[in-house]
Amino acid sequence: MPRLLGPSTRRRTGHLGRLLAALLALAWVVWPASAGAAGEAASISYVEPTADGTVQVIVSLPPDAAPDLGSVELRIGGDRVDAEAEPAGTSGAVRRTAVLVMDTSNSMRGEKIAAAKSAALAYVDGLPDDVSLGIVTFARSVAQPLAPTQDRAAARSVIDGLELSAQTALYDGVLSAVDVAGTEGQRTLVVLSDGADTTDTTLETVTAAVEGAGVRLDVVSLVQDPADDLTALSAAGDGEVIPATSEALTRTFAAEADVLDRQVLVTAQVPGDLDSVDQTIAVSMDTSSGTVSAEAFAAVAESVAGGTGVDDQLLRSGGWVVPSWAMYAGVLAIGVGLVVLLVALVPRPAPAPSAADRVVSYTARTGGAPEHETPRLDTEQAIAQAKDAAAQVLRRTKGLEARIAHRLEGAGSELKPAEWLLVHAGIVVVSGIFGLLLGAGNIILGLVFILLGVAGPWVYLGLRRSRRRKAFNAGLPDTLQLISGSLSAGLSLAQSVDTVVREGPEPISTEFRRVLVETRLGVTIEDALEGLAERFDSKDFEWVVMAIRIQRQVGGNLAELLDTVAGTMREREYVRRQVNALAAEGKLSAWVLGLLPPLFMVYLLLTNYDYVSVMFTEPLGIVMMVGAALWLAVGVFWMSRLVKVEV
Repeated sequence: MPRLLGPSTRRRTGHLGRLLAALLALAWVVWPASAGAAGEAASISYVEPTADGTVQVIVSLPPDAAPDLGSVELRIGGDRVDAEAEPAGTSGAVRRTAVLVMDTSNSMRGEKIAAAKSAALAYVDGLPDDVSLGIVTFARSVAQPLAPTQDRAAARSVIDGLELSAQTALYDGVLSAVDVAGTEGQRTLVVLSDGADTTDTTLETVTAAVEGAGVRLDVVSLVQDPADDLTALSAAGDGEVIPATSEALTRTFAAEADVLDRQVLVTAQVPGDLDSVDQTIAVSMDTSSGTVSAEAFAAVAESVAGGTGVDDQLLRSGGWVVPSWAMYAGVLAIGVGLVVLLVALVPRPAPAPSAADRVVSYTARTGGAPEHETPRLDTEQAIAQAKDAAAQVLRRTKGLEARIAHRLEGAGSELKPAEWLLVHAGIVVVSGIFGLLLGAGNIILGLVFILLGVAGPWVYLGLRRSRRRKAFNAGLPDTLQLISGSLSAGLSLAQSVDTVVREGPEPISTEFRRVLVETRLGVTIEDALEGLAERFDSKDFEWVVMAIRIQRQVGGNLAELLDTVAGTMREREYVRRQVNALAAEGKLSAWVLGLLPPLFMVYLLLTNYDYVSVMFTEPLGIVMMVGAALWLAVGVFWMSRLVKVEV
């Protein structure tokens, strides 16, 4: 396949850096004095080895430099070889193709499209006769109105008939132009655009296609500060970005066509004793403005008789490129490994030993014979070490440990603070990896998922605690009724609590069981019940504990007192539900008004990014976004205060 010098070619020099340096030093020593007196700069834009052992080199000369074709000198790997030079368009030995890639979006309307058509016609008129010209246009979709041809009349007709439409499919247009240019000879793309891409195609996909095809790509930008994507496209095609106003557009395109008209084809026989297909090529030539020279590193032969042991085909192709899916597979493998590690760290209850195992263990201890255990991975020891590390972290921040313990108790979790800290850290890591996978390596999305991993477990504990508190308060009147009935039947308060443990609903039965355990450890029943009220932050149950304390101090009928308290709670619950029903419309309005602006912004970001991108890139837009967020926060705060009624 023909090779145009570009970034992919330059990257091949990494593993041959030392060899290249030696060759350059040798060339500097033995190079004639005339080559060092270079005037204007020239460049080698195309190198192609042929099957008959020759190499074809196209040299682009500077403006106003009339070449002396008989004075050409060519060196391959530092050795001078016989070479012949001729104008590139004379013999037609090398196919030359140019593709115009024109932006026909609505942003080009008015003077821009008129100037673009005029410039394109000047480009057509300035092309050498042997250059095949193709035209690709892009707006909402990509069109190929003209396949590469030497029919200039057809090209002018297509340019005169260009029409505008919405959107800018820049990346798809470049990909289409790469296909139109083909795979043979020297290929040049000239892209004219004034805007950024609006499609889902990624810049990495386009630059990889340009580098792999070996085409030269120049970008003519109608804005004075070209976007980074235009710079990346030109760099991938070893070209340049040329900012041009509408007035200077014709001159710019005429200069682009003149570059092809000033090319010289140099043909030389490749030496047969090369040790590698990739060599340094140096060309010098006398011109009317002085001696010009150019140098490049490229493949000069299909194969060599004696190589260096490196696969020549691998060198010529640029080496093995890691496929894009490899990154996703690697991150996914890391995530799966972390999940497996977390699952392995979760302690599992050991199965109860059988009677025979207990007898064997007992006889081994009493008889002095050591127990023989098979070697195994001590998972329990690893878990214990991890817990100790987390506990040491929590000991330095007692407040954090107390908050975690309080939330875990309120949520009914059996985890300890150190265990919760380990699980929380694992969730943060897994969330970050999932965000990177979902966003194709996007750091911003990864950070967002890390923040979700940090806040998510706390939100989960809060929701679970809220549900348990609501369930506790909802079942409290019936529980007091059960205690009252037990007291009326002649049972003590402790026995009545035990009745609740056996017959009460969850989570009341579990919490009252803890009250019984605490009383058996020496805590008074009033203090144990007060601790229960604190864990659930229940004002209603605090009244119950207060009533029990008063009854214990002054006496009275506790069963009748609890019946009265239960009736009061039922009446308050009835009023609370009425208030919630009346405030439901206001709460729904607050949710809608609070969530509508950010959700609509997310919708616009996903469907029409260009329309709202100025809000994040322009200083005025950023100020407006900050102001809108502040006003929205104030509005949400006051709406939440208005619809919140305490009963």
